[in-house]
Amino acid sequence: MNFTIVVLFLLIFLVTLCFVFISRKRRKQLAVIESLVSEKEALEKSFNELKANTPSHQFEKEQAELEKKKMAEKNRKLWQMSETVHKERRKVDEDNERLTLEKEKLEGEKKKLDEKVKKLWSTSTAIHKEKERINELKIEIEHKHQEILDSVNYAKRIQNALLASDALLKENLPEHFVLFQPKDIVSGDFYWGAKLNENNFSLVTADSTGHGVPGAIMSILNISCLSEAVNAEKLILPNEILDYTRKRIMEHMANDGSIDGGKDGMDALICNFDFKNNKLQFAAANNSLWLIRNNELVDYKADKMPVGKPMGEIKPFTLQEIQLEKGDLIIAFTDGFADQFGGPYGKKFMYKPLKELLININQLSLKDIKKELKSKFNQWKSTAEQVDDVLIIGVRI
Repeated sequence: MNFTIVVLFLLIFLVTLCFVFISRKRRKQLAVIESLVSEKEALEKSFNELKANTPSHQFEKEQAELEKKKMAEKNRKLWQMSETVHKERRKVDEDNERLTLEKEKLEGEKKKLDEKVKKLWSTSTAIHKEKERINELKIEIEHKHQEILDSVNYAKRIQNALLASDALLKENLPEHFVLFQPKDIVSGDFYWGAKLNENNFSLVTADSTGHGVPGAIMSILNISCLSEAVNAEKLILPNEILDYTRKRIMEHMANDGSIDGGKDGMDALICNFDFKNNKLQFAAANNSLWLIRNNELVDYKADKMPVGKPMGEIKPFTLQEIQLEKGDLIIAFTDGFADQFGGPYGKKFMYKPLKELLININQLSLKDIKKELKSKFNQWKSTAEQVDDVLIIGVRI
């Protein structure tokens, strides 16, 4: 835009120079004509003087003829000069007319450009003000985002404090691994443990309703109800723990503001390990238990109801028991791994491929099993978004 204005001003300057040049040339030509006219007048004066002072008529005649020739020559030159001047003047007039039109055109263009510059300046000012406002909003949003992020990170610390600690798991379980990969900073999935009588140990693998902050809040309520069942009510059997926990969750959620009330809760698997007698008692709400023995996987089905308000009749949870053998691999899990979209066609991973993967790698150390599971999940997910929290726990007997 600035370059265009400079070009216009240069064009106007060049037109003005042309005017000055043509005017100077015209003045020079007029000066020549005036000089020739002066010479003519001087010759006529000289001729008249000679005519008056010459006594001989013949001499006067010769002088007159001579002067006449000179005058004719000068008249011819004057005529030629006049023609040249006329042509030059006509050319100058044409150039003046053309330059005047060009000047008017350039002035019109300059006026239009001035209007555009004025509009652009107004637009630029408005954009600058809008940019300042956007920057202020950006700073405000970043500040609020940081506040929210700080709050969520603090919530994560609180949630982690409620999970089964590494020290608790190492103290009460033999060889084990925990693959825990929340979708967001905080998680709806959780794992919780508690010591029981006679050195038995209860391990809970659960998937709360929702994920992120809502799921994390729900997980805190679920852990609180589980802790109440085990520590306050002194319940031991997994099915009784789930029955009591479901009752307390429904009581808490009855006034959640929804039309039906109390539908939130969790899917959960409670495993009570009796390592003295190599027994495993468990109760499962929507989350199955897998046992890998001699490279074969046994799928122990769960009760098809959540730890929360069910769709139909409220039924007690089923108590199941397994006689364990040395080398058995117990797998407890939530649905996040199998439900993850990815692969070449963007489909779910599904449970059957997960079973096959575990069978193929079950002879590895638990550290390597966890590594392989995590690698497979991230490879399958690739650049896709993680859709849910992921939790898989393995315990080697």
